[in-house]
Amino acid sequence: MTTDTRTASSRAGTGTIGRWLRFTVLVLITAVVLVPIGAIILLALRPRAATGASGMTLDTLSWVLTETEVMTWLGNSLTAALLSTTIAVAVAAPAGYVLSRGRSKAVSGYSLLLFVIQSFPVVVFVIPLFILFADLGLADSIAGLTIVYVAATMSVSCWMMAAYMDSIPLSLEEAAWIDGCSLVGGFVRIVLRNSLPGILSTAIFSFLLSWNDYLVALVFLRSSDRYTLPIGLQTFFQQNSVDWGPVMALAVIMMLPPVLVFAALNRYFSVGGIGGSLAGQ
Repeated sequence: MTTDTRTASSRAGTGTIGRWLRFTVLVLITAVVLVPIGAIILLALRPRAATGASGMTLDTLSWVLTETEVMTWLGNSLTAALLSTTIAVAVAAPAGYVLSRGRSKAVSGYSLLLFVIQSFPVVVFVIPLFILFADLGLADSIAGLTIVYVAATMSVSCWMMAAYMDSIPLSLEEAAWIDGCSLVGGFVRIVLRNSLPGILSTAIFSFLLSWNDYLVALVFLRSSDRYTLPIGLQTFFQQNSVDWGPVMALAVIMMLPPVLVFAALNRYFSVGGIGGSLAGQ
């Protein structure tokens, strides 16, 4: 066997070991992530303490859905999350376009302002906003909660849209302008149509922030029929004991919408759509 052959064999063996090592590490990380989810599902299948039964059953999940206000809380959470996501994306898309294409001092100042606002935690604004919203009649309402969610996600959403639009060549818009498109037409037909992955990323970020929020909802909501799921979850905790079956059943319900959103939108996360647009350059 020649020296070159031995070297190639050694490299192949090293590459195989490296691939197996990476595979093992990924399996371990996946297991660590999935073990808590599996524990939640198993606990959700436990019967309620009041029944005195044992084994696994779906009765707890059925009881949570039919005998509690979970469906009302689910509707409130979906309403707040979907409204805030829609508004955030609708505003962040043109704002991100301005940040991406604008080069004036006003745009630079706006970008700096977004960065400064983004650096403040939401808890700083919660109490002043609650006092203001109480005067406006927006406290203890899903509408007021949605406004806070939109404000909380806006700065990051604008940055995310601007970062993705930076990857879309300006020459594509220039070609559209030459063909007769206006500035708005080029934005809608060229930039937006090629920004689907960025729009979806922004939408998912906004949805998850609104869906998982606890602090803002805890401050703003007082009536049980206006609770969101994270606030409703705390009502299952008793002072001296916790019936983990209903708690974990509600946790499973809370996990389902984000999982379904990711499963439905996963195929649209592709960044290769504009690759052939500049083939002639």
